[in-house]
Amino acid sequence: MLPRRYLPSIPALMALEAVGRLGTASAAAHELALTQGAVSRSLQALEDQLGVPLLIRERQRLRLTPAAADYVTEVRRALQQLASASLTLRANPAGGSLNLAILPAFGMHWLAPRLARFTEAHPEVTLNLSTRLRPFDFAGSGFDAAIHYGRQDWAGVAYLKLMDESVLAVGAPTLVPQPLARAEDILTHPLLQMESRTGDWGRWLAHHGVVGQRPPGMLFDQFATMAQGAVHGLGLALLPTFLIARELAEGRLVPVFGGPVPALGSYHLVWPADVSPRAPLLSFRNWLAGQLDPLPDP
Repeated sequence: MLPRRYLPSIPALMALEAVGRLGTASAAAHELALTQGAVSRSLQALEDQLGVPLLIRERQRLRLTPAAADYVTEVRRALQQLASASLTLRANPAGGSLNLAILPAFGMHWLAPRLARFTEAHPEVTLNLSTRLRPFDFAGSGFDAAIHYGRQDWAGVAYLKLMDESVLAVGAPTLVPQPLARAEDILTHPLLQMESRTGDWGRWLAHHGVVGQRPPGMLFDQFATMAQGAVHGLGLALLPTFLIARELAEGRLVPVFGGPVPALGSYHLVWPADVSPRAPLLSFRNWLAGQLDPLPDP
């Protein structure tokens, strides 16, 4: 915030704007439903506060100095913005913008198909989505909430669990025409993995009784890219089941060994724990909580 000495009162700014437009203190007083003396005192106080002359007195009229005329142009714009914001608040006290940070794959395949229902139920909320792959500091970020994958390890936030994740080992049918006989047979094929989850193949092997392995693989920073790599035969991939339903149904990806395996983390909606949620976030959070159990993955 600027020092208060640079923030004149709204009545003083309204008096200056009116005088600049109408040319006399009496006309400004009539428009503002004030006395001429009150307008004159406001103008004098404003000049004293800013430390510069604002008006040129010519006989019975008042004219803005060139610098004051530029100032009033900005003042008029600011007053109009304040009035517009007040009207919006009065007409829509529960509305506003909700800025949400999302994970790209989850946002595209799980959240996006459901959002039309939210916007239909809450037309007063404008939802803005941006991608963030890792936890961040909410302070100064401009975000009201975020989608987080993992454990409840994001400091200073509150959580709403959205769903657990299961991963499936898959590959292109041209790469693995038949399911593998043993879990360790994946080690004879090129492997794809997320750079943020380089231990996933080792955990998958341990789940199938093959311990002590941490195989290397081609790294990707997003599931969507890795899924396309698997479709085109670059290697085997561990992918969330909600992400590849279509590819499995169309035969572009096939399971290579066993069924889905529980992943290490879950998906959560998170928001700052030390800040009172704004009305748009409350609407979204409450709506989302009501959508979790009844809906199968799209």
